Amino acid sequence: MSNSIKPSEKDITRNLVLLIAISTVIRALVAAFTDLGNDEAYYWTYALYPDLSHFDHPPMVGFMIQLFTADLHLPGEFFMRLSSILFGALNTWIIFRIGSRLRNTATGFYAALLYTGSVYCFVIAGIFILPDTPQLLFWLLSLHLLLGSLNVDPVTKKERGRLLLAGLTIGLALLSKYTSVFLWAGALLYILFYDRKWLKTKELYLALMFSALLFLPVIIWNVKNGFISFTYHSERVDILRSGLRPDYFLTELAGQFFYNNPVNVILILTALWAVVRKRAFLKPGLTAALLFYSLPLILLFLLFALFRATLPHWTGPGYTALLLLAAAWLDDRQHLSGRRAWVPLWNKISLGLLLVIMAAGFIQIRTGFIPFKRWHIDDPSLEMYGWKQLRQKFTPVYRDDIGQGHMSPASVIITSKWFPAAHLDYYVAMPDHIPLFAVNTLGEIHKYAWIDKERGGLKKGTDAWYITTDTYFSDPQRLYGGLFREISQPDTLLIYRGSSVVREVYVYRMKDLLRLPEEELPGH
Repeated sequence: MSNSIKPSEKDITRNLVLLIAISTVIRALVAAFTDLGNDEAYYWTYALYPDLSHFDHPPMVGFMIQLFTADLHLPGEFFMRLSSILFGALNTWIIFRIGSRLRNTATGFYAALLYTGSVYCFVIAGIFILPDTPQLLFWLLSLHLLLGSLNVDPVTKKERGRLLLAGLTIGLALLSKYTSVFLWAGALLYILFYDRKWLKTKELYLALMFSALLFLPVIIWNVKNGFISFTYHSERVDILRSGLRPDYFLTELAGQFFYNNPVNVILILTALWAVVRKRAFLKPGLTAALLFYSLPLILLFLLFALFRATLPHWTGPGYTALLLLAAAWLDDRQHLSGRRAWVPLWNKISLGLLLVIMAAGFIQIRTGFIPFKRWHIDDPSLEMYGWKQLRQKFTPVYRDDIGQGHMSPASVIITSKWFPAAHLDYYVAMPDHIPLFAVNTLGEIHKYAWIDKERGGLKKGTDAWYITTDTYFSDPQRLYGGLFREISQPDTLLIYRGSSVVREVYVYRMKDLLRLPEEELPGH
């Protein structure tokens, strides 16, 4: 089709389906053939030991893992990540629908292209199984409902119903991740500045109540556990405990630029500049709404980053509204130029860069072609490599130790941090039916403080293999020297990638637990 011919609705739908299908297949293949990352293996424990909430996050990611693995009966990385793969496809369709409502179906299609080009949307929330996976689905559903209910005059039964539904979807988003509170922050700011008539409607307060009721299990869990989850996260963004840190700020800024695709960010900044210059490519109320649903979250964490280390994916959901703004601006530019490209040049560059990043990441995991070690930099790809190889090397050790009487048949594995505890649990301990415990302070072991209790806790007289790595080494003599009668010198298991040793794993034998660790759970 010529660029000068406006595409039909049928053509746009066909190309959207093609985009979703191709991207879903790519994400499924990567998900199936890549080991779990640190966080993903850890969130597997949310499904293994479900609860009203957890130390780090609300419970929804664990529920998704349970649902899509048939309560962990379907094994492997593909089923662990299946919700991410399917939600990624659904999210692409939802953002298309939002863009179509904002302006037209071309805007919707450009939004879908920008969403697909985002490293955060496509990879972090679309392949990996993280709290962002359900959060992003419910965030986009909430955005769809809020934009369809607010900024409408007169308010009909349909708009009132949408706002009530938004109360439910925001509640589900809050059950996924705490930052979803910014959805209500954006909605209330918009109502106060642009749509005060909603303050006189019962639906607004009912919607707020629906969200609060859905979030109630998290409150109950925190009450029972001394509000430890809220305390933990508040400490992570406490700006009064440190001085100004420009390095943290620059790291966060660069991370947001990369995670959301540099090309997408350039388009977003261009669209924001057009808004500043009062270019009208959306209704003013809609532009304001998109800014309220994005900038408070993004700017607040940039402020935190001036003082504390932050993670750039925390602001990822906020960028979805800005992708919609950029899509509307892009459609306006296409319209003014009189030329309609199926995939505008900027989108082609964005998608191309995403494919390069993904290909480089996948090849790095498999081959390590980027020599991080030579540059004395930690290789982030090792987080997702070598765990199955470790099991193959540890299993003969543990069987030989038991067979020759060096260790009791009731021996356990002990480690000292939540990572690599979850990796060891998933890839090593669980397949060989060996109980694993993480023994350290709560700040180091997180949910494993509760898991240890679920598993019955350590018993006096227990023998244990203590496993640590060169990357995250902790000395067992320092940690447990007064707990065990004897701690041996370690065996070293070498993990290879190709012909190179990429990780050293140290296996200590700790004999005869003399006394139990003293760490107590909060609220107990």
